[in-house]
Amino acid sequence: MLFPSLSLAIGHQYSSLGTQPILCGSIPGLVPKQLRFCRNYVEIMPSVAEGVKIGIQECQHQFRGRRWNCTTVNDSLAIFGPVLDKATRESAFVHAIASAGVAFAVTRSCAEGSATICGCDTRHKGSPGEGWKWGGCSEDVEFGSMVSREFADARENRPDARSAMNRHNNEAGRTSIIELMHLKCKCHGLSGSCEVKTCWWSQPDFRVIGDYLKDKYDSASEMVVEKHRESRGWVETLRPKYNFFKAPTEKDLVYYENSPNFCEPNPETGSFGTRDRICNVTSHGIDGCDLLCCGRGHNTRTEKRKEKCHCIFHWCCYVRCQECIRVYDVHTCK
Repeated sequence: MLFPSLSLAIGHQYSSLGTQPILCGSIPGLVPKQLRFCRNYVEIMPSVAEGVKIGIQECQHQFRGRRWNCTTVNDSLAIFGPVLDKATRESAFVHAIASAGVAFAVTRSCAEGSATICGCDTRHKGSPGEGWKWGGCSEDVEFGSMVSREFADARENRPDARSAMNRHNNEAGRTSIIELMHLKCKCHGLSGSCEVKTCWWSQPDFRVIGDYLKDKYDSASEMVVEKHRESRGWVETLRPKYNFFKAPTEKDLVYYENSPNFCEPNPETGSFGTRDRICNVTSHGIDGCDLLCCGRGHNTRTEKRKEKCHCIFHWCCYVRCQECIRVYDVHTCK
């Protein structure tokens, strides 16, 4: 995986993340370049770890209704198990979302003043428009991307196709943040008037980045591996498999191996199967019982849930609700 050891170090300790100093030498599996980076930038390593965490969480949100739902594995350096051993779409997405997560978290941490080695971006892009001026703290996504690049890509220095794929998808994840940066403004004036606005560059919510990269996953470009000799020896590169499709740009995800169908448990591929997964009986999409259950059918059970109901607003100012018991049908794959 992209950050196998760091993911393991934080994977089961999300609640205590950042409350204790990170000891670089205690993180298993770091390559020498990552270890040097960790020691040189130990102040921002909690943000790197936070970025991996939000990347994993966003992956699980985006794939919650898919046969592969970004399940993590306990007690393994490869936190997703063998799933990412193959150069599939899933591997492409995980690399992109994790790299984006690190860049995002470091950038946000710098803007909040959590580290002394970074801060706001003072290189304003363009002249102010009519009725507004530069102000606030523009988030320095270039610094966050540099941290993500230096740490993530340190593992991808081999002259093979998989390293080339990982580097490309890592960069696509970071590029997504730059693509989605936007101006945020605050009004100034008497009685809330907006005589003058101060504006700054801001990252979007990470959910927006997740949605963007999920679209890139759905339209990922299939590649083929080519070998050629250079002065340093044989080098593998990637080229599009189909010439009649538009060639991928640096914003697109790429892969060159087909995914398993994830219908049945398979320890070799890392598939957990879809038995007992909740499915949507009214959906014709991948989260529907027909597709998610791979044609095996589904079971239905009833479930009672306590919910607030008949809520009434009382002046002033509280809401009083009754508690109702409602019965729901829950459908799970056979």
